[in-house]
Amino acid sequence: MAERMTDKTQTPTPAEIDAFIGADAQRRLKLLEGQLAARYDLSRELRFPFGKDYGWGYKFSHKSAHLLYVFFARGGLVATLQIGDAQVAKMEAALPALSPKAQQLWEDRYPCGKQGGWIHYQIDTDDDLRDVLALITVRKKPARSES
Repeated sequence: MAERMTDKTQTPTPAEIDAFIGADAQRRLKLLEGQLAARYDLSRELRFPFGKDYGWGYKFSHKSAHLLYVFFARGGLVATLQIGDAQVAKMEAALPALSPKAQQLWEDRYPCGKQGGWIHYQIDTDDDLRDVLALITVRKKPARSES
C-alpha cells in the first residue's frame, strides 16, 4: 500500500496535499471533482475518517448521500466506495463494461452486508478514473446529465 498522509494531528493544507499526491494525481483529482460536480449537487469535505491506515482524504457527497472517499497517497489517489446490497444487481450488470482491474477489485471487495462490499481503487491512469466514475454511478444515479 502506498504511503498515506497519516498524521491526524496535522490537517494538511491544499499545497501540502498537492505536493504529496503529485501533478498527475492533482490533474485526475480535478477531473474527478469536475465530473462529479457536473452530475451531482456536490460537496467536498477534508476528513480523517477511518484511522491511520487510510489517513486524510476528501469525502464527496451528493446532498446528504455519501458518494466516495478519495484518500491521498504518495504520488497518487485511492478511491474508496461502498456498493450496498441494494446496488449489487446494478453492479453485476455494469461489470462487463468495466476494466479487468475493476472487475477484480469487485471480486476481491471487503464484504459489507450480504453481497455488497467496499472497493479500494488505486487511481493510476485516466482509465482508472473512468472506472471510478462508473462505480459511483452504480452507487448513486446522477442527479443530472453530463454537460
